[in-house]
Amino acid sequence: MFEAIQTAITAAKGEVMIASSTPTPTSSSADKSEKIFSQSNACPYCGLTVGELEPRSFSFNTPFGMCKTCNGLGVKMEFDADLVIPDKTKSILDGAIIPWSGRFSSFRRQALRSVGKKFGFDLTTPINKIKPQYLKIILHGTSDLIDFNYQSKSGDMSWQHVNTFEGVLENLQRAFMETDSESKRDWLKQFMRDTPCTACNGQKLKPESLAVKINERGIMDVCNLSIDHCYDFLSTLQLTENEQYIARNILKEIKERLEFLKNVGLNYLTLNRLSSTLSGGESQRIRLATQIGSNLTGVLYILDEPTIGLHQRDNARLIKTLNKLRNLGNTVIVVEHDEEVIRSSDWIVDLGPGAGVHGGNVVFDGTVNQILRGRKSITGKYLKDSSLITLTNKIRNSPQDSLVIHGASENNLKGIDVKIPLGLFVSITGVSGSGKSTLINDILLKTLENHFYKSNTRPGSSAGVSGIENIDKVIAIDQSPIGRTPRSNPATYIGAFTPIRELYSNTVLSKERGYMPGQFSFNVPVGRCFACDGDGVKKIEMQFLSDVYVRCDECKGKRYNTETLSVLYKGKNISDILDMTVYEALNFFENIPAIRRKLQTVYDVGLGYIKLGQSSTTLSGGEAQRVKLASELSKRGTGRTFYILDEPTTGLHFADVQKLLDVLNRLVNLGNTVVVIEHNMDVIKNSDWLIDLGPEGGDEGGQIVATGTPQDIAKAPGSYTGKYLKKILKNGV
Repeated sequence: MFEAIQTAITAAKGEVMIASSTPTPTSSSADKSEKIFSQSNACPYCGLTVGELEPRSFSFNTPFGMCKTCNGLGVKMEFDADLVIPDKTKSILDGAIIPWSGRFSSFRRQALRSVGKKFGFDLTTPINKIKPQYLKIILHGTSDLIDFNYQSKSGDMSWQHVNTFEGVLENLQRAFMETDSESKRDWLKQFMRDTPCTACNGQKLKPESLAVKINERGIMDVCNLSIDHCYDFLSTLQLTENEQYIARNILKEIKERLEFLKNVGLNYLTLNRLSSTLSGGESQRIRLATQIGSNLTGVLYILDEPTIGLHQRDNARLIKTLNKLRNLGNTVIVVEHDEEVIRSSDWIVDLGPGAGVHGGNVVFDGTVNQILRGRKSITGKYLKDSSLITLTNKIRNSPQDSLVIHGASENNLKGIDVKIPLGLFVSITGVSGSGKSTLINDILLKTLENHFYKSNTRPGSSAGVSGIENIDKVIAIDQSPIGRTPRSNPATYIGAFTPIRELYSNTVLSKERGYMPGQFSFNVPVGRCFACDGDGVKKIEMQFLSDVYVRCDECKGKRYNTETLSVLYKGKNISDILDMTVYEALNFFENIPAIRRKLQTVYDVGLGYIKLGQSSTTLSGGEAQRVKLASELSKRGTGRTFYILDEPTTGLHFADVQKLLDVLNRLVNLGNTVVVIEHNMDVIKNSDWLIDLGPEGGDEGGQIVATGTPQDIAKAPGSYTGKYLKKILKNGV
């Protein structure tokens, strides 16, 4: 038998069919069966060969596992019809097809006119009135032969030929691939969007790797599960005794790592989540989970605001994790403003007493009990009395109008309808991953930006937003820098530097010399230092090391040339003004309303300590956000603005939270609407209206748990936010 099988395998190049028969007791005949066996990793029926499976076969970062079409990215950059034709109410002749509305538009319109003549549509018809089958031809072309005719207006160019029409999107794709001009490629990219790869359906791996399944799930199916569901899947795997023996150590390792992520409050994330979509706090907690698994001792861990984006419910788990690191024999230093973390610390070092030039001293160091008994620490003051953060000067009218988001179903949102009353201070609450940012940033903000500013961004999935006619603009205020170069500063951002330069150009000496306001701008060559081009510093490139900046030897960091610096106002030159704090400048310009009014708003948001010419790159996220708020307060608004802020208390001390609330309250008192995505209980308790999402994060979130006033939410069953609100409100806060 063995020799026969060996001979058959050799003759059939590794394959053999074995027929067997089994006699049955009730019949003289036998049951016959045939099975095909192969020495190679190949399907005996279709011939598909699979190489030897290795760990790298399941990695989309290596050529051995990645999808060959998208190179393991799961997406491809393709031209999007909605970006190419953003305004469907326009006709082709009115320039509806944006990339074809400029140069050579006459030539392309003639081509489309020939196509229209063939299929019976008119270029004067609005895009939304053209039949879908014809619009498909315009976008994707046709294989039918078209009789093209072209005659230039001047008559110096004409042609006629018969050919197929490739379509707008295909034409743009070809132009993108063939051009050698980077500027043209950058211009074309504005009409492109990442779309799931059609070869792997966004799964990133090659078909052979995706075909390998355990309990009917492929590796990417498992990676697309939330960490909670992935842990449950691995815990309930149906394996044979032999498979259990093989997988026992691997499963133990995976489950331990998943437990680390759960313990730092990241149970709602999927393993396949792009790192670029993670918040700073989430990224930090992932690195923290990695360190827990290492079981190192004698290590100094430094964490900066690890509670960013973390709901109060998950704080306890994070604190437990930090204590575990400490108990292993490590030292954990946390830069934090969260009250619960501060109260759980073994030792507190409080810096101050103020901010900026008014800070930099150790106000207190000791235990929690000691800081509560002390009098010098502002932090201790707020820890002793949490009722200090409150708003008393509210001016509210009963909301008459509202914005309504219909059928929100992006990511984990469950097709919910969300009503946001206008003219109030509204907080969007819920545990991490409940869908807050998706609802407000991905759906509402992008929809409003498209409406007011003709943005090309695609909003998240919903049935639309109604009530937009009740507001006149939307402004999103985040903690991104107010500028990305050393030249940008608070004075220029809030518009105070323009009247300051005009003031200096009106001095007697400036008029004698004929100086204009541009003389006092470090962005204009005429008045700035020629050696450093108005930067005040010179950059020294260090090749493989980071660049080093040194003070300019010519102007000594003053940015201006000698002639400009010789112009004085009340004994101060323009460089002296930029070196003033906002508080100093307020007193200096007390008789100049145009300047004082703009500086007053910066002072009111608690930034009296920053310098007018301070580089924007040195401002913290919270400081940058408050400069933006000050800029908004200095404008003469209509009282119908819709403000959106995402986690505005990130990096803010208790005293700064109070200042932020005062500013937001001023905006609402003017009739505007302020919507914040927030976990900070001081902000939540002072809100006029709450929309609580959940009940959990990830797949188990995306629903409205409760809406109403803070008192209403405190009574709502099933609301984690309400649970913590109830404790605060019970104490009379």
